[in-house]
Amino acid sequence: MNQLLSTQGVTFLLLCAGAALEVLGDSCFQSGLHRSSGAGRVSWFLLGTVLLGLYALLVNLPRWDFGKLLGLYVVFFFLAAQAVAKIRFDQPMTMPVRVGGAFIVVGGLILSLWK
Repeated sequence: MNQLLSTQGVTFLLLCAGAALEVLGDSCFQSGLHRSSGAGRVSWFLLGTVLLGLYALLVNLPRWDFGKLLGLYVVFFFLAAQAVAKIRFDQPMTMPVRVGGAFIVVGGLILSLWK
């Protein structure tokens, strides 16, 4: 049982870290495209490239059920994207995003809990 919990805990951490890296990498490109110019733009693009590369490496290193766990990963990505949208870009979560997000979270629960 401890082995199973340990494996689930590591999977949870990998998915959270992957979502954070992907969202932050995407936000760097957004900053480079729409909020800076010159050397600042290049710096944002380089940082975004590094973060997205680390994301891809992190979520593809483990040998896991790709469809199931990356389906669950969408939940982590959605939650991380909403946090970054609010914190970094001061964008509020609208009602359609909340309702759609609830469906995303319920879908992730179905993928992870249905035996």
